Amino acid sequence: MLSNKEITSVLKLTASLMELYEANPFKIKAYTGAVFLLEKAEVQIAGLTKPAIINLGFTESMADKLLTMARTETLPELDELRQQTPPGIIEILSVKGLGAKKVKTIWQELKVESLHELLEACRSGKVAQLKGFGEKTQEAIIKEIDFRSANSDKLHYADAELLALELEKTLAVSGVVKHLSVAGQIRQCAEVVDTVQLLAVPADREALRAFLADQAFLETDPLHSSPFVWRGYFREPTTGTRSVKAEVRFTDEAHFAGDLLIHSAASAHLAQVKVSQLAKSGLHATEADIYQAAGLPYFAPELREGRFEFDLAQKGMPKLLEMSDLRGILHNHSTYSDGKHTLAQMAEACRDLGYDYLGISDHSQSAFYANGLTADRIQRQHEEIDRLNETLAPFRVFKGIESDILNDGSLDYPDAVLASFDFIVASIHSNLRMDKDKATQRLLRAIANPYTTILGHPTGRLLLRREGYPIDYEAIIAACAAHQVVTEINANPWRLDLDWRWIHRAIEQGVQISINPDAHEQAGYADMYYGLLIARKGGAEQKDVLNTLSQAEIGEYFQRKSRLAG
Repeated sequence: MLSNKEITSVLKLTASLMELYEANPFKIKAYTGAVFLLEKAEVQIAGLTKPAIINLGFTESMADKLLTMARTETLPELDELRQQTPPGIIEILSVKGLGAKKVKTIWQELKVESLHELLEACRSGKVAQLKGFGEKTQEAIIKEIDFRSANSDKLHYADAELLALELEKTLAVSGVVKHLSVAGQIRQCAEVVDTVQLLAVPADREALRAFLADQAFLETDPLHSSPFVWRGYFREPTTGTRSVKAEVRFTDEAHFAGDLLIHSAASAHLAQVKVSQLAKSGLHATEADIYQAAGLPYFAPELREGRFEFDLAQKGMPKLLEMSDLRGILHNHSTYSDGKHTLAQMAEACRDLGYDYLGISDHSQSAFYANGLTADRIQRQHEEIDRLNETLAPFRVFKGIESDILNDGSLDYPDAVLASFDFIVASIHSNLRMDKDKATQRLLRAIANPYTTILGHPTGRLLLRREGYPIDYEAIIAACAAHQVVTEINANPWRLDLDWRWIHRAIEQGVQISINPDAHEQAGYADMYYGLLIARKGGAEQKDVLNTLSQAEIGEYFQRKSRLAG
């Protein structure tokens, strides 16, 4: 049965293809409206009866379609549209910035039917000559396709980790391995993964090879495999297409610890610590033993990048942040803006997870696309927060807002409104195509605003989907330090922004970090885990992270900031 997420993808594609063929606008609206309702639904459609689906707000006709999709995994309307549409056109429809009308123009006037042909048409200047396109649109298309090409067959960490754990679990109960561990990019907590790697001690190498070849979710790559390593690919369960690369390396018990270290560290780390020879000796039972023999402290896998970990070791290895250190969750959204769950539901879920406080920070008035809060709605939300704080005590909800950073760097509320909040997350959501100077100056002005508490997702990147706007990291970090502005690690696995490569620099400059899930529903709180991994990769300890403060301490922190602003 299809999940709500999978059904939503079907509905979106159907609406796009209907628009491509200029179908009845009311029919298209029916599909886009169904997408909106489905994204808000808290139950899986596949488990509901037709009357229950209608009670969620769907029409009788759409309820029938949803049931058809959930049970048969097909939609006749989409099947018909697919039959008359070249597969490449469907792929072109997914290019950001190209709506159905522009895709139709490209298809009809240039006879382009694939991404490759579209790229060639752009590079030859033909797309810019089309009415309604121009040089900027053409360059944006080239950049988008090149970005896709560079990131094809890659996954963000959250998706890749699930595959690694699935393969590990499958091998653990197979009887063909004696000892195994996840290794490589997953163990090092890389934000983007191109190879899911495991290290195994086989009971029998040929039996292990045969077992891997027999798994439906894997495809063997015999050309790149060897007597010492099995290589292949994961397969998408619904389409059967290749996904990210898979690799299972073979070793023996004596060399397991050494090989695990070697395959869970960057070459720069291994070169500097000079442990490769010790690791290859087969004389050490654990990775810690190898480091000890080299006269070094143990380095957690996520630190083994050859960047700043040796400086840390000279000062005394930090006690890296743990989930148990995090006391509250800041930067979250509710149905007051574009969230899926009500403020009360978000607060109760946060409390039930064991946190002491929640920072609610719905979108601000400029984010009209996300139902941003006007001044009168802010007042209503604050009144509800006051009531919740009475009923949920000792748990507390702090009053925040994600205030849009406007094109000139100002925040989108007057000071009197900003002063009504406990804290302000300042973020860029519009006009993302900026050069380095423009983006940096825009952020610097927002950081200098005395009401800015936290700088949200500093580069606006979406991993594997969109490059962030370029910024002068040193200037931004220095400004945050000077104005006592906290820098966010946005824990959403598509963002993980601030980039881990700059976290240690921020900490060195005395900038506090805040790990925030940017949760738009209760399930989004789970993303705190990914933010934690990135914070650890940046060398963060408990003292470096704002939301490790107790409820009383962070309340005092917000009050001090407000007094300085006032």
